[in-house]
Amino acid sequence: MPRMRLLQSLLDTRCVYILDCWSDVFIWLGRKSPRLVRAAALKLGQELCGMLHRPRHATVSRSLEGTEAQVFKAKFKNWDDVLTVDYTRNAEAVLQSPGLSGKVKRDAEKKDQMKADLTALFLPRQPPMSLAEAEQLMEEWNEDLDGMEGFVLEGKKFARLPEEEFGHFYTQDCYVFLCRYWVPVEYEEEEKKEDKEEEKAEGKEGEEATAEAEEKQPEEDFQCIVYFWQGREASNMGWLTFTFSLQKKFESLFPGKLEVVRMTQQQENPKFLSHFKRKFIIHRGKRKAVQGAQQPSLYQIRTNGSALCTRCIQINTDSSLLNSEFCFILKVPFESEDNQGIVYAWVGRASDPDEAKLAEDILNTMFDTSYSKQVINEGEEPENFFWVGIGAQKPYDDDAEYMKHTRLFRCSNEKGYFAVTEKCSDFCQDDLADDDIMLLDNGQEVYMWVGTQTSQVEIKLSLEACQVYIQHMRSKEHERPRRLRLVRKGNEQHAFTRCFHAWSAFCKALA
Repeated sequence: MPRMRLLQSLLDTRCVYILDCWSDVFIWLGRKSPRLVRAAALKLGQELCGMLHRPRHATVSRSLEGTEAQVFKAKFKNWDDVLTVDYTRNAEAVLQSPGLSGKVKRDAEKKDQMKADLTALFLPRQPPMSLAEAEQLMEEWNEDLDGMEGFVLEGKKFARLPEEEFGHFYTQDCYVFLCRYWVPVEYEEEEKKEDKEEEKAEGKEGEEATAEAEEKQPEEDFQCIVYFWQGREASNMGWLTFTFSLQKKFESLFPGKLEVVRMTQQQENPKFLSHFKRKFIIHRGKRKAVQGAQQPSLYQIRTNGSALCTRCIQINTDSSLLNSEFCFILKVPFESEDNQGIVYAWVGRASDPDEAKLAEDILNTMFDTSYSKQVINEGEEPENFFWVGIGAQKPYDDDAEYMKHTRLFRCSNEKGYFAVTEKCSDFCQDDLADDDIMLLDNGQEVYMWVGTQTSQVEIKLSLEACQVYIQHMRSKEHERPRRLRLVRKGNEQHAFTRCFHAWSAFCKALA
């Protein structure tokens, strides 16, 4: 530790650190640190907190790299992500400070300046996760999974969800999944090995020692996570119903071993998504809606930043939403009793081969067996059913170059100072917060999206942040100069909306 001062450069992304400040114990988790090391550090942190006499308010808190709280950053010298920038002062205001001169005057001016955290604008774009890495992570998370039970809200109570419906979600429904995970007990196993060696040294027979070790060997421990999923058009009553019914039941069944994770549509936990192995379909409406005259329905398959974040979501049945770099599924019902209809997997000519295979797999395993199935390549569409079903042929995008550049930033002063933070690559329309300003970079334009409840101060500061970002990107990617465009909520153009998977009308506040 240089001169007994903590420096941010001491933290290695592959490691886990415990910082003991007597009244606070911090556990810092590097993004590339192993899972077992993280688990060990959390356990050690709790034990360390109990070893010394500490104040009653002493806490153990964990910080993931890149999401550190201010109280943790304050322990380090010159933590580099808070920049003092003041866009609100002008020359006249500075000159109004009477009786100050030289360094004293400069120090007084700095003290009064407003802090602004613009670090996110200068960080490189998060690289996409490779398919091999995503599949390995998916395999690891599913190895730990011992079982999964599903429930869906029907009326005022949750009913068990049939396994054949796992992977199908509806925008107006709420779902609950109870997942049981095995937890490795490595420390106990090591202790038993030591005991076994001691017993052998004392002259006990090998078979007896093994039998005793097996008797002492504890059963593998487990943890239960309950995932609550809410469609973007579903009422919050589903969450209330869950907390007063199923959650109470689960807590009594698994005391001390239950964790509840609440999620909304397209903001799912990656571990939860991994259990559906990329077959995650979101339909519009309710699961048990009254069946009227069925209409054709169109779904887009899209991956956001990682194969883990792959979804097949119903969009407007409009051929202008097709894109040559994606795969789509079109379901066309017939009025005939003999043949229920046909489902097409439409493969764009520039689409990823792995997504094309996935589209065919989803077509064959996740859609009605009473419908006939057909995979068609772009340009080979049957005129009689496909274009008629989708509602006439219209011009559509033939590339998705923007997917390689898209970034979404949030501008807010809710922390008491103006801060810009970047959303992860798996962002969605509902990340556009009404009381904030969002910056969207699509590689050609930087859109400043303004919510209906933003303040004039936020607008002014965000405009300055946009200009800073555009200048920075000009030096980094001089061959792709960005233009600044202002967008108000409800007036988004196609070049903006296509950056979001399954863009539709904004949801009204639900009870």
